[in-house]
Amino acid sequence: MNDTVRAVPDADPTELIEAQAARTPHATAVLFEGQRLTYAALNARANRLARALVAHGAGPETLVALTLPRSLDLLVALLAVLKSGAGYVPLDPDYPADRVRYILDDARPALHLDAERLTAAEAQAAPLRGDDLTDADRLTPLRPAHPAYTIYTSGSTGRPKGVLITRRNLLNFLSSMADRFPLTDRDRLLAVTTVAFDIAVVELYLPLISGAAVVIAPRDTVIDPARLAALATASGTTVLQATPSLWQALTAEQPDPVRGLRMLVGGEALPPSLAAAMTALGTEVTNLYGPTETTVWSTAVRLADAAALPSIGGPIRNTTLYVLDERLQPGDEGELYIGGEGLARGYRGRPGLTAERFVADPFGPPGARMYRTGDLARRRADGDIDYLGRVDHQVKIRGFRIELGEIESVLATHPAVAQAAVLAREDRPGSTLLAAYVVPVPGEDAPTPAALRELAARTLPDYMVPAAFVTLDRFPLTPNGKLDRRALPAPDFAAGTTGRAPRTAQEEILCGLFADVLSLPSATIDDDFFHLGGHSLLATRLVSRIRTALGVELAVRTIFEAPTAAALADRLADAQTARPAVRPAVRPDRVPLSSAQRRLWFLNRLENKTAAYNLPYALRLRGAVDRAALRAALGDVVARHESLRTVFPEEGGVPWQEVLDDVRPELPVTDVGEGELEEMLAAAAGRGFDLASELPVRAELFALGAEDQVLLLTVHHIAADGWSLVPLGRDLAVAYEARMAGDVPQWPALSVQYADYSLWQRELLGEESDPASLVSRQLDFWKTELAGAPDLLELPTDRPRPAVASHRGATHAFALPAELGLRLRQVARESRATVFMVLQAGLAALLSRLGAGRTFRWVVRSRGVRTRRWVIWSGSS
Repeated sequence: MNDTVRAVPDADPTELIEAQAARTPHATAVLFEGQRLTYAALNARANRLARALVAHGAGPETLVALTLPRSLDLLVALLAVLKSGAGYVPLDPDYPADRVRYILDDARPALHLDAERLTAAEAQAAPLRGDDLTDADRLTPLRPAHPAYTIYTSGSTGRPKGVLITRRNLLNFLSSMADRFPLTDRDRLLAVTTVAFDIAVVELYLPLISGAAVVIAPRDTVIDPARLAALATASGTTVLQATPSLWQALTAEQPDPVRGLRMLVGGEALPPSLAAAMTALGTEVTNLYGPTETTVWSTAVRLADAAALPSIGGPIRNTTLYVLDERLQPGDEGELYIGGEGLARGYRGRPGLTAERFVADPFGPPGARMYRTGDLARRRADGDIDYLGRVDHQVKIRGFRIELGEIESVLATHPAVAQAAVLAREDRPGSTLLAAYVVPVPGEDAPTPAALRELAARTLPDYMVPAAFVTLDRFPLTPNGKLDRRALPAPDFAAGTTGRAPRTAQEEILCGLFADVLSLPSATIDDDFFHLGGHSLLATRLVSRIRTALGVELAVRTIFEAPTAAALADRLADAQTARPAVRPAVRPDRVPLSSAQRRLWFLNRLENKTAAYNLPYALRLRGAVDRAALRAALGDVVARHESLRTVFPEEGGVPWQEVLDDVRPELPVTDVGEGELEEMLAAAAGRGFDLASELPVRAELFALGAEDQVLLLTVHHIAADGWSLVPLGRDLAVAYEARMAGDVPQWPALSVQYADYSLWQRELLGEESDPASLVSRQLDFWKTELAGAPDLLELPTDRPRPAVASHRGATHAFALPAELGLRLRQVARESRATVFMVLQAGLAALLSRLGAGRTFRWVVRSRGVRTRRWVIWSGSS
């Protein structure tokens, strides 16, 4: 596993970028909000600024602090600092003033560039030379051991600590990433990470040593999945790196814009469900792991089997991994230690802490060190590593590494606080929040949550400010007298709020939505969404709920700008009107069909109950099955979802929806052997439905033995689609569990049913007989676009076309050569299309060659934030 030794290039990281600028001077290097810089322009600006920095004292073994917003100037400044020979200290402009002041005091930078100072420095640099710097231009010769940057991470002693990464560390890392993720001039990497988080190194520098382009996402775009997805599409992004939290939002809410990307994920543990979703969407998905102290990423693994628990993989080049017990003996499970070329010099000005974390490597050459990660790990049989959690109290929340001790130290500075403890809790599934516990000084009044929150916010970044504060008379202790963290009570995230009650109906609705999204009993109009435990992903959910409840469209960034119900209510007047929400409708005697239902109903009548639109779900059930409970549970699910008990009678060729009451699906049981199971399942799934009188769902149980059975659910497409499997399976499981306990499922009533959607769609689209209706305008558009398309493709075939379609098909698997697959992806990127669209165009070209015509037309249409692309083929004989 640790045979990773490779030669490190004899160069400085900046020389790799300079060499690329010489090869492709006119190629685009970086884009930001409609602005762009070529490689030549970026390199020349950075060179001139570097000369100005040298004149002001920047050079090897000095640091330059940068507090700059996301922009082209940020990248110019970063490169200029590196070219000067100095290392940079990145500071997020949104950090609290106290934290910035501490870092500046601790780092003691020679220079500090903010936006105003950078403008002045560039003005001074304008007349300077734009050619590459050499040691003759610097204060002293540049060496590989000199600092490249210093990242300040959360500190267990209550103080952030600066990790000194050398230029050789950075060079080895970038070389390894370039080998693992080869980019070309056709690639664009979307940079979404704050420069104060070390994974931004990959996003900003890997493209620049490869000839690709960096697309810098604005800050308000990064926090809004819809806008970020739109930017990825508009910019032609091919590669995106993000934390699991951000990928979760993108894959769940914006899957189409990220489909086909090369995906890099790291910074937090990767859930199996997210790994599966990403693997289904991405052309290549790589899970990465690494602490700041070992230079960004130390391990990597390409995800191929999304069903398995994703590992963190094996070491990158010139990196060693050890899983050791408390005696530093190797084993299959223990603490993870990392050695090799990625090890930082240590913590700036903290020799004791450096010696504690960077220890002697007993397995390496004399003088070698390794870093104690504090992470529990397990080594798999194939050598890959599983991440198991933290050894100490360091945690990661939404990609940010947090030392709980740092927060505790800040809270302990309050004069009325005798003791403080902080936990990361997941009392709400999928939402990890920080909870602070304090014991007041005897005789002193306990500090209010508002006072403690204000104290924390003055010093800590927002992701480290606890969401809840709990005051206790004393801390629970273990038998040996230590704090018993497991015994700390679950916090009430709404406790301590003293805000005003709603004054208007809108404020009342918003307070209710705050409470619902945050799983709180109540909220006031002055409660800050993020102080109550909200974060960017929950803000996305809040925007969706506001759209449904109030009929307006708000950007996610609006929640950050106006995080209280009172402030949000003021923004509603300027918000765009949303499309009407689906609500329970007054049902006419005959509920019309939706557009999708009409299409499927027509095909069902035309083709005489064909099974082509059956959706079979076969579930293997191991263990004893209570058939009576299962039959009752199926009835519960059908009773809950009207679409599963809707039939479609007709009169005069006009169908309508008839929702039946008190109907229960049958559950016939058939004894089968393993050898005949597949044939029996196929036959059962292949029986068509008479939609005019038959429920669109059937259930059958095939028994191979007393504790080995297969439940086959066959649903017609008129009542379900591929996404329906999740709620169907979930509801069936809940109902079966309740019936097994002799109870009925206690689930809330559904707010709307499919018939309500059908009526909503009819009202929204209007009637085809009305030329001014939306549906008429849409039909006119497509009639124009498809005018002249042939009714039938007259292609040479090896047998006559059948009078009636059999719907029989086959799957023919074949492999494309790697070179061809790469070229297809390149064509897709050049055309700003998907690989699917390229293959579809290729098929159209083939059909044309076979006599189907020569006219091709690509039609691209945008609808709001989401962009949909249709590939329209039309031919003339």
